[in-house]
Amino acid sequence: MKPKIFVTRKMDDRVVVPLQDKFDVRMWESESEPVPRAVLLREVSEVDALWTVVSDRVDRELIETGKKLRIVANMAVGYNNIDLEAAKEHGVLVTNTPNVLTETTADLTFALLLATARKLILAESELRKGSWKSWSPMQFTGMDVGGATLGIVGMGRIGEAVARRAKGFNMHVLYHNRNRKHDAEAEHGFEYRELDRLLGEADFVVVLTPYTPETVRLISERELGLMKRTAVLINVSRGGIVDEAALYNALTDNSIWAAGLDVFETEPVPVDHPLLSLPNVTVLPHIGSASVQTRLAMMAMNSQAITDVLEGREPENIV
Repeated sequence: MKPKIFVTRKMDDRVVVPLQDKFDVRMWESESEPVPRAVLLREVSEVDALWTVVSDRVDRELIETGKKLRIVANMAVGYNNIDLEAAKEHGVLVTNTPNVLTETTADLTFALLLATARKLILAESELRKGSWKSWSPMQFTGMDVGGATLGIVGMGRIGEAVARRAKGFNMHVLYHNRNRKHDAEAEHGFEYRELDRLLGEADFVVVLTPYTPETVRLISERELGLMKRTAVLINVSRGGIVDEAALYNALTDNSIWAAGLDVFETEPVPVDHPLLSLPNVTVLPHIGSASVQTRLAMMAMNSQAITDVLEGREPENIV
């Protein structure tokens, strides 16, 4: 019998069809609706490989239900949706999709920074509603990006790519990271800061750190209180790193000027979430890696990892 694969979202045929030639592939046929938990538990009980996306909860129950499960291929760089300890205990390999989305996510990060700084979404919405009646000297005014100070929290590959883009806008780039990036400092002039000092100096704070036990609520009431009243917070890493209740309070009492968010602690974010009611918040539906080329490349990495494991080879990108 052919090894069995279950795919938790509808993936592109260009990547799925080659798998179907070799394996028994079952796939949840929705691109946007998550697979119901009951269906996922039923499917994982029969398969050798599980192909997941970042919003799938791969916990101990799911892994222990997968008696034949050999690999979980996660379509993301992050893997905080997967219980790695349970996977390790049961001999299940977990792979991710690093490197291929660096430039795409950096593009989106800088686009969100610009859109938030210049109130682009608000201005467009007002125009479409017919609320723009006349040019006004201070209407839709935002914050300058060119020449401003950018503070990056989490200077990994994506952080460095964002910093390189910032240099094109003549921004002064500060960063905080677990490890100093001496080569990047020497080559590009980036400057290291302890977190508190970075928060106090930056006009724009971009959160790009991985989601770990140490980074949960990394940016909370105290940290937001250190930022300038004219500062903008951008989060394109994971929800939960920024304390959303504290951020709401900081934005409503004008402790900071604005925020741009591509991620939320609960996704999809409820439409009645308090942050969505604020005019100084620009929001996106977790689209950091959402270019055609990058998403296809991520799928191809997952497909290759599954193929390698099911054909007896060690895959790349083992978490």
